[in-house]
Amino acid sequence: MTPTEIAVAVLVAGGVFFTFVAGVGLLRLPDIYTRTHSASKSDTLGAGLALAAVGVTFGADLPTVKAGLLVVFMFITNPTAAHAIARAAADQGIEPWTTEDEGGEAE
Repeated sequence: MTPTEIAVAVLVAGGVFFTFVAGVGLLRLPDIYTRTHSASKSDTLGAGLALAAVGVTFGADLPTVKAGLLVVFMFITNPTAAHAIARAAADQGIEPWTTEDEGGEAE
């Protein structure tokens, strides 16, 4: 394998890992606030790594410019959307999850 192929494989593996972590976070975390955190942080990083793999694959060409613009767009919109969702939940009066919500006694 060439160094470029190794770099692409590492970037894709990192993208898959962080996207998987975001999906698990959406399924396993207890409330909307922690779920938006998982989705905005891990998913943004996973997609960014995958798009970096696209850039490395194509080199200095038009698809790399498009992938770079997508990364910039995602780095702006994903955290903004997560903030808007969390703010809407707070405005609706949704309380954050606490350890008392587990049903057992808090320590």
